[in-house]
Amino acid sequence: MEWNVNQTRFSRAQMVSLPKAEVHVHLEGCFDPEQLAVWALSSRISISRKQDALLNFNGLADFLAFLDWCCGLVSSRERLAQLSYSYAQRLSQNGGLYADLIFNPTHWKAWRGRLGEMIDAIDAGLRAAEEDGLASVGLCVSLLRQQTAAEASELVDFLTALRHPRVVALSIDGNEAVTKGSGARFAQAFARTGRAGLKRTVHAGEFSGAEGVRDAILLLGADRIDHGVRAIDDPAVVALLAERQIPIGVCLTSNIKLGVYPRYAEHPLRRLRDAGVITTINTDDPELLQTTLVDEYLVCQNEFEFSPHDIVDVARNSLAASFASDEAKMTYRKKMDSWVASLNTENGDKR
Repeated sequence: MEWNVNQTRFSRAQMVSLPKAEVHVHLEGCFDPEQLAVWALSSRISISRKQDALLNFNGLADFLAFLDWCCGLVSSRERLAQLSYSYAQRLSQNGGLYADLIFNPTHWKAWRGRLGEMIDAIDAGLRAAEEDGLASVGLCVSLLRQQTAAEASELVDFLTALRHPRVVALSIDGNEAVTKGSGARFAQAFARTGRAGLKRTVHAGEFSGAEGVRDAILLLGADRIDHGVRAIDDPAVVALLAERQIPIGVCLTSNIKLGVYPRYAEHPLRRLRDAGVITTINTDDPELLQTTLVDEYLVCQNEFEFSPHDIVDVARNSLAASFASDEAKMTYRKKMDSWVASLNTENGDKR
């Protein structure tokens, strides 16, 4: 669709209506604080943090520990389905058509040894959301970096045997700062994943530096990188991302709140885009980091001076970089073209 828009900024309402996908978001980061309090009370589990500072985190390790506590409250199929439905609902409220939702089984104590049941419970919530006309969501099942090669192989065996239609990818996440160089350990498992027809997405370039991004590409065959921003530390890695057209899932608020960069002025989003890296905009852990997908797009506009053309470009990137089916992507492209056409009309192009 030809671009004929002369306006210099989008309103919040336009940001909401903009068709988009989210490709880097964790189910573990989607707990509403009020819901947490209700579940903790009904489960007679004490909250170890002060209520008025519940979402104040002292770095990544503190944040990940809190995630484990939150997941420990989800002991029933009903709670897991409710959590999943609520994410799809918030995604739709932010103009999201689709998401690749990451979850890591190691965080969920009540579901250990019951991964098939866990996937079914999440699927129940997401199917209910789709039946209500909300966004579609695929699942990326994640390894923790501290796991062994044998555990990774076991997970791949399980997923390839299960062939659940909701599962679209194998992921890896966790604290890169304490497990550098884990790529080689999981290379065989990720190679088997690719041969089995599942996609591969890797957390890298958050706290590991550019070398983590390079390993994710060369050792794990990543189809997409979660974060990836520290690639900027090595021009050769930036060139590798651009040459192979591997998208990265940038999470601006997360990068600032968790200390990857001290302020937006030092964040490399603009430089990565200018270097030809395919960038997408995401929330990472929206509820716990107190952000929304629309808020992240507004940060692009307010802090990085993205033009409406830039905003539409990263939204198009998100749809193309998602692991949705080819048929679904064609539908999303048509919705984007219709949205741009309506914007052209609003701006006086009557052709």
